[in-house]
Amino acid sequence: MEPSSRASRITPSLTLSLGSKAKSLQAKGVDIINLGSGEPDFDTPEFIKAAAMGSLDAGFTKYTPSSGIPELRQAIADKLKTDNGLSYEPGQITVSCGAKHACLNVLLATLDAGDEVIIPAPYWLSYPEMVKIADGAPVVVPTRLENGFKITPEEFADAMTPKTRMIILNSPGNPTGSVYTREEIEALARVAAEEDILILSDEIYEKILFDNQKHCSVASLDAAFYPLTFTVNGFSKAYAMTGWRLGYVASPPWAAAAVEAIQSHSTSNVTSFAQKGALAAYRGPQECVQAMTQEYERRRDYLVTQLGSLPKVDFIRPQGTFYLLLEIGETKLSSTQFAERLLEEEKVMAIPGIAFGDDRTVRLSYATDMESLQRGVERLIGFLKRL
Repeated sequence: MEPSSRASRITPSLTLSLGSKAKSLQAKGVDIINLGSGEPDFDTPEFIKAAAMGSLDAGFTKYTPSSGIPELRQAIADKLKTDNGLSYEPGQITVSCGAKHACLNVLLATLDAGDEVIIPAPYWLSYPEMVKIADGAPVVVPTRLENGFKITPEEFADAMTPKTRMIILNSPGNPTGSVYTREEIEALARVAAEEDILILSDEIYEKILFDNQKHCSVASLDAAFYPLTFTVNGFSKAYAMTGWRLGYVASPPWAAAAVEAIQSHSTSNVTSFAQKGALAAYRGPQECVQAMTQEYERRRDYLVTQLGSLPKVDFIRPQGTFYLLLEIGETKLSSTQFAERLLEEEKVMAIPGIAFGDDRTVRLSYATDMESLQRGVERLIGFLKRL
């Protein structure tokens, strides 16, 4: 007996493997500093937790509509209108078990076998694997540090073939921290619109921006982009709700029913009382988001200052998210060798860039307290100096 061919095409998560090794060392009492985490170190704000707990006390524990409770879908539509200049009816919105689930729903609803999906690298590690699950073919397009790790319209056009069905854009970007400008997004969307290529716009980090950067939603820029674009977002990063598993996609009218149908036969609905927490997140005060973002920016500034003068490494100044992508090519180590030695010799966990499609890099996360970040950076600097 063997697993399906679909399962055999999927690459196991390198981040989970390293994380398991780090946890094993921690269990033995070793002082591990985690600069690899992809989740906020803050607790979920109290008013959000209170809303979920109150709904439990009220017995809100049954099935809900598969695409989400009506009031949450309306709150999302209101948010998209107010924050992003996007007009979606609640019926176009599907609330899913995290933004990852929303992305997979879209791919399953739009790809046929062999359809190509253009993915700029470095990319979030699940994009190519999700495309494979949907029987699509990921087409990885390397980007350059000097361009801020952002794909250009020319690179996009060069990667196209008659089989190209979609491009995935992620701004602010994981693992790079890059933010596309309005002009850059519009130029890429123009190329897509000329060839009727779909756009999956992953905007999960939209609220974690620095240096007065402004987030720009693809579908808001032109009427020609709207029917091509799937706007994915969620609550995990901005509201420190990673374990709640809450995301959503706003689909163009022609695809909304297909996305909902896919979900209805997989997970059905998102956890009922978690949806009440999400509703509170969007309807409640937003100062908590601002406070967390300000702290991320403070940590970003510290990290950039400390690493800026080091030899043999390079990076772009992150303009969003809580990641810094360190280019390590001059060390002559692969990203896996670098990360494994850093963990073994300095007890610092970072994520090898090969997981993100770029073996010249490692990802550092500053979603950790300042004291741990400072100790981790000191150890990293010592490691680099020895190299």
